Amino acid sequence: MMKLPSFHFFPALLGLWLTAATAGAQLLLAQAGESSQPNLGTPPPASDTSGMLKPDLAVRGVENPPPAPAATPAATPAPPAPPEATGAAPLNPAEALDGAAPGATVAQPSADQAIASTPTGNVVINLINKLVERGVLTKDDAQGMVSQAQAEAEVQKVQQESDMFAIAQVAAVQTMTDQALSGQKPLSPLEAARQEMMTSVNYIPAPVRAQITEDIKRELGLTVGGSQENKPPPGLPTLLARLKPEGEIRFRYEADLYPTGNNNEGAFPNFNAINTGSPFDVTGFDFAPQWNTDQNRNRYRMLVRVGAGIELDDNFSAGLRIGTGDNNSPVSANQSLGLANQAQGGQFSDYAIWLERAYIRYDLGGGEDEAALAMMVGRFDNPFFSTPLIFDNDLGFDGTAVRLSYNYQNVVIPTLVAGAFPVFNTDLNFASNAPQKFQSYDKYLLAIQGGTQINFARNWSTQVAAAYYYFYNIEGKLSSPFYAYTEEDQGDTDNSRPSFAQKGNTYFPIRDIIAGPYNDYGAINQWQYYGLATPFQNLAFTGKLSYDGFEPVNISLIGEVIQNVAFNSSEINQIAVNNRGEVAADNPDIDTDGIGDFEGSGTAWLVDLAVGHEELDKRGAWQLSFGYRWIGSDAVVDGFNDSDFGLGGTNMKGFTVAGRLALSPQVYLGLRWFGSESIAGPQFDMNIFQFDIGAQF
Repeated sequence: MMKLPSFHFFPALLGLWLTAATAGAQLLLAQAGESSQPNLGTPPPASDTSGMLKPDLAVRGVENPPPAPAATPAATPAPPAPPEATGAAPLNPAEALDGAAPGATVAQPSADQAIASTPTGNVVINLINKLVERGVLTKDDAQGMVSQAQAEAEVQKVQQESDMFAIAQVAAVQTMTDQALSGQKPLSPLEAARQEMMTSVNYIPAPVRAQITEDIKRELGLTVGGSQENKPPPGLPTLLARLKPEGEIRFRYEADLYPTGNNNEGAFPNFNAINTGSPFDVTGFDFAPQWNTDQNRNRYRMLVRVGAGIELDDNFSAGLRIGTGDNNSPVSANQSLGLANQAQGGQFSDYAIWLERAYIRYDLGGGEDEAALAMMVGRFDNPFFSTPLIFDNDLGFDGTAVRLSYNYQNVVIPTLVAGAFPVFNTDLNFASNAPQKFQSYDKYLLAIQGGTQINFARNWSTQVAAAYYYFYNIEGKLSSPFYAYTEEDQGDTDNSRPSFAQKGNTYFPIRDIIAGPYNDYGAINQWQYYGLATPFQNLAFTGKLSYDGFEPVNISLIGEVIQNVAFNSSEINQIAVNNRGEVAADNPDIDTDGIGDFEGSGTAWLVDLAVGHEELDKRGAWQLSFGYRWIGSDAVVDGFNDSDFGLGGTNMKGFTVAGRLALSPQVYLGLRWFGSESIAGPQFDMNIFQFDIGAQF
C-alpha cells in the first residue's frame, strides 16, 4: 500500500495508542495479582534485587529508587544501580513499557532470568517460582514453560502489529474517500494503486499493467477517469453510475499532392462510383468516372464521435457510438468541411451523423491463471490482432465474435478469436422491377485467429498471431444471359458487385448482355456493372515486439504479412479490365485483345517502428512512428483497409511517418506524411500531409 502524504502519521498514532492501552491493561492486571497474592515465603534480602526495577517505580519511570529507611545510620545501603549500568533487563515487557520512550525497543527476559526466587510483578512468573521452590516443577521444566510462553507471546505480538497495520490502511483509504466526497482532491484509489504498483515492483510488462489497471477499475467500480465524480447524485438510478461516456473531436488540415508523371488519360476508373450508381455504357463516348491523378487538393476535415459503454448485471455490457462522415464509408469518419455531398454539407449546412457502434457483450473470467471468455454481438471494434494493412482502424465489424484466452502467470497468454460477419445481404425485393425475384447473393466474412502474448524476459514482450479470413461470395459472378433494353434492367448477379470500394482491386464486367437488333448487336447500350476478379481467402501473420526498458517510453516493432491464397494470376488475366501493363502486341504468347498483360499481385506486407509513450495521458507525452508497406492489387479487399495511405486501397507501396504530442492529458497535436507509389499499371503516385489537433474525453 502506498503511503499517502496526508495520512502518513495515522498508522503510527493508531499503533502507539493500542500499544499504550495494552500495557496499561497488563499493569492493572499485575497490580491486582500482586495485591491478592498470598504470602508463600519470606522475600530474599534487598541485595538480591539490586539489578531489578521494582514494578511500581518502573511504571513511574523512576530508575534509582530512594533507599529504605535504615534501623541504624551504619546500616544504610547504597542505592541500587540503574538497569543500564548493571546490564539487567526488566522482568517482562508489561513492567517497563510505560516507562519507555515511544518507539523504544524493550528487551525480553530470558528463561534463566524469569526463573529466580525473587518475587516479580508478574503473577504467572511468581507462581512458577513457588512451584520450583516446593519441588512441584524442576527448574528445566519451568524454563521450558516460560520459553514456550514467550515464543507464543512474540507470535501474538507480530500478528497484532500486522492487524494494526491493516486497520491503518483501511482507515487511510476511508479518510481519502471522505475527503474526495467532501470536495477535496486526493489521489484516486486507481491512481494510488497504480503508483504503489509502479514504486513497489521493479518491473511489470506493459500488457500486464494494462490488465491490472482494468481489473482495478472493475473491482473499484470506477469510471474511465478513475474518479467518483461521475457517479449520479442521490435519487438518480444507480445504473447511471455504470455509464462510461467517451468522445473525440478532431480537426485536420490535409494536403493531397500529385507529382508530375501520373497518368491522366482514363486509366483509373472509379469502380465504386459506377457500382453505386447507374451502370456504365461501355459503348458510349464518355469516360467512366475517374480518380483524380493530377490536381492537388487542400481539405479541412472534422471528426466528431460521441458514445458510451455501460456495465450491466451478470457480466453483461453494452455500447453505442455515433459519429460524422462524408458518407456512410465503413473506413472513415472524416467530414470534409464545406463539402456538398448527398444533399448535406456546403454553405454552412448541417452535417450528417452515422451510427458507428451498437453491441452487447458478455465477459467471464480473465484473472491470473484463469481462462477468459468474451462474446460480442452487434456492431463493434475489430476483435482481431491486425494492422491497417487489411483492416482500417475505424472499421466496425457487424455480426458475432467469440474470444477465448488463458492467462498463465502473466507470462504466456494464448488467445483464440472466431467470428462470422455479414458483409452484404440481398434486398428482400431484388430485382425490384421484375415480378419474379432473383436468388439472394449474400456475402460473409468468416474468420479465425490464434495467437499468444509472451512476456519472455525483463522489459521484453511479444505478441504473435496467425489468422484465416474467408470472404464468402465477395468476388463478382457473371450473370445469366439477359436483354438489357434500358439501364434500369437488372442482371441476376448485379448484387455480386461491391457495395463499397476504394481503389486498387482488379475488376471485370459481370453482365452477360444478349446482343440483338435492339442494341445494334452489341454495338450500343452495353450497360455494365463490375465485380471483383478474384476470390479472397487471406492468410495473415501478425507480430509485435515491445521493449519497456526506457519506461515510460516504449519501443515496439510491428509487422504483418498477408497472402491471398485464392489468387490466380492466369485466371484473372483472362477477364481483368485494370491493373494491366503496357500493350505487348509482338508477343504471340499473350492474347489480350490489344491490352497489356495483368500485373497484379496477391501479397501484402507491412513493417512499422514506433517509439514513445503508450498513451498521450499527460502533457508532453509523445509518439513517433516510421513504416513501410507493400500492398499487391488483390492481396486484400480494398474496401476495408487503411483509408489514409494513398487515399485508401491497394496496388500501392511506400513510406509512412507520423508523430503526436500531448498538449494536455486530453488534447494533442499530430503530423503525418504518406508517400505512395502505384505497383501495377500506369503511374499513380501521391504525397499526403495531415496536421491534426484533437481532443479525447
